[in-house]
Amino acid sequence: MLAGDLAGEGDVIQVVSRAFDVLRCFEGHEARLGNLEISNRCGLPRSTVSRLTHTLTRMGQLVYLPRDQKYRIGPSAVAMSTSMMKGLQLRNLIRLRLQDVADRLPGTVGFVIPDRFHLVYLEYARAANALGLYETTGSRIAIASTAAGHAYTAALAPEVGDAFLAEMEREVSDGAKLLRPRIEDNRRFLREHGYVVACGLWSPHINGLAVPLWSPQYQTFVVVTIGLLAAMFDENRLHREVAPQMIQLGAAIAGLLEGAEGDLFNSRLERKSLAVRTGDKIVKTEETNDLEARTRRPRSARSVRARDGRR
Repeated sequence: MLAGDLAGEGDVIQVVSRAFDVLRCFEGHEARLGNLEISNRCGLPRSTVSRLTHTLTRMGQLVYLPRDQKYRIGPSAVAMSTSMMKGLQLRNLIRLRLQDVADRLPGTVGFVIPDRFHLVYLEYARAANALGLYETTGSRIAIASTAAGHAYTAALAPEVGDAFLAEMEREVSDGAKLLRPRIEDNRRFLREHGYVVACGLWSPHINGLAVPLWSPQYQTFVVVTIGLLAAMFDENRLHREVAPQMIQLGAAIAGLLEGAEGDLFNSRLERKSLAVRTGDKIVKTEETNDLEARTRRPRSARSVRARDGRR
């Protein structure tokens, strides 16, 4: 593909250089660009830009916004850029929500985003007495062997999830063998309860529970997840004690994602109402900002579901 672009000068592979030129066009505050705008910015023919944006979209580096007929930075690009994103206000708000749960449950709570066959921790919080879990910002976990990965794939539309599994079978066959027998049960459980559990899958000593959330910024699902010692939290205790708190956490973070202007790169979070899903309805909280968020608890939610026909 794009064989003509491989005839580079010296040791520079032109297709790689041009792909980064396209990604660099998204720097600054103008987050949405069409092929013509990208062509004008980086000086490449529009036909070349079209091929590059198509490829970058397939890779997750860009996402296409059909309503705008434009592109924006995608989840895989974000996952590779976690070191650039420390200290930003929206992520600080997410971290506070995660820590609120970690203060009540002796585990590691994370906010993860997909990158090919892995998920990357964008934020995490850990209880002071958490044992056996040491994930940090930027840590990568396999989709096939984690509660977060099973929740993510269960949330995808069936045809998308099946295509993802087929690609995984070609490239990571062991992972596909682990995921495929469980995906239908995961889909059913997610539809009925709003979360997914995986016990002893990643490690025989760790049980996990995860809630997928739709991200309007990146047009994909992100996940809030928790891992706990299996000796302390068996599956029944996960359902009884952990699930309600994680569903509530998911509703609060979904509200932040839906209510925030821009994306996770933005250093400003405007004061506005936050939309939080409760059951089958979306309600608006009072106006809030980062200082107020420190002192408020999210409203409880029965479950968090995929929305807008994505399931």
